[in-house]
Amino acid sequence: MSQFWNKKVHDLQPYVPGEQPRMATLIKLNTNESPYGPSPRALEAIKASADDRLRLYPDPAALALCTAIAEQEQVPVECVFAGNGSDEVLAHAFQALFRNDAPVLFSDVTYGFYPIYCQMFGLEYRTIPLRDDFTIAVEDYEGPAGGIIIANPNANTGIGLPVSAIESLLKRFTTQTVIIDEAYVDFGGESVVPLTQRYPNLLVTRTFSKSSGLAGLRVGYAIGSPELIEGLIRVKDSFNSYPLSRPAQAGAEASVRDKAWLEQTVGRIIATRDRTVTALRERGLKVLPSVGNFILVHHPDCSADTLFNALRERAIIVRHQGSSPRISDWLRITIGSDEEMDALLKALDEILSL
Repeated sequence: MSQFWNKKVHDLQPYVPGEQPRMATLIKLNTNESPYGPSPRALEAIKASADDRLRLYPDPAALALCTAIAEQEQVPVECVFAGNGSDEVLAHAFQALFRNDAPVLFSDVTYGFYPIYCQMFGLEYRTIPLRDDFTIAVEDYEGPAGGIIIANPNANTGIGLPVSAIESLLKRFTTQTVIIDEAYVDFGGESVVPLTQRYPNLLVTRTFSKSSGLAGLRVGYAIGSPELIEGLIRVKDSFNSYPLSRPAQAGAEASVRDKAWLEQTVGRIIATRDRTVTALRERGLKVLPSVGNFILVHHPDCSADTLFNALRERAIIVRHQGSSPRISDWLRITIGSDEEMDALLKALDEILSL
């Protein structure tokens, strides 16, 4: 603790990201990264952008990228905002669009950055418990709200909500910003982007870090009404007018335009996920129904802590969020390649036979 920190920094409890070990032989299934890497077209675009133009500032509006996203999602370009990863986009949204006259609402098991953003920006919040089956019930969201954020599919559980459920929420909360965090939607979730054209208080956030295999590039975006997007731009331009580098913009734009590659890669991950879920259930583990690129698993006779450490001893890293009471005896496992998931199953067979 430093005497030079202000009070807010003293009180912060920062988000702890997934471990990034430096072991070459490690099977890394803890941070929901893609096992297949980015589109070849994206790699080519990144390389091509690394020329003499790097002496110049990049486009502050990332217009070419936003145009590609707008065309893909069939929305006006003025409804798109790009930022340095969806984490930055979300941080801007919390600052620009959530009010401090009532608590921000989100579920008790969700992305761990939400309460930290509230703490950082002086926003009260109230968590809404998931149902016993770990589903989000939108009818439980009631009372005063300075804004609402829901990850769909939900972070950590992988369970998705149908569009109809989110629309029912939008019909009840008409004067507050509702953010739907669609980081994992490409793996089988239902997107609510079309609703942004009918509900001016709806903001949808996305990332290139998961399905696009570009976590190292740090690009995210939001889609919403021009009014919401203007709020994000005002915060961005008061903080960092040039958040996305020239290579990041070029790589993300090329990735958007390589739709065939995305569909093929996502299809492979979904097939591996479904096969792995079946294999784990056959071994007696409980697995929540996931439409993400990860699964949440529990063994009735072997604690999550025991499994986590035993897998680590075999150079397999998964995510154990023991500080979250509802899922303290569950493990979150990223869907890797078929070979990586076979190695996971083999390791679990060894551990559970001891």
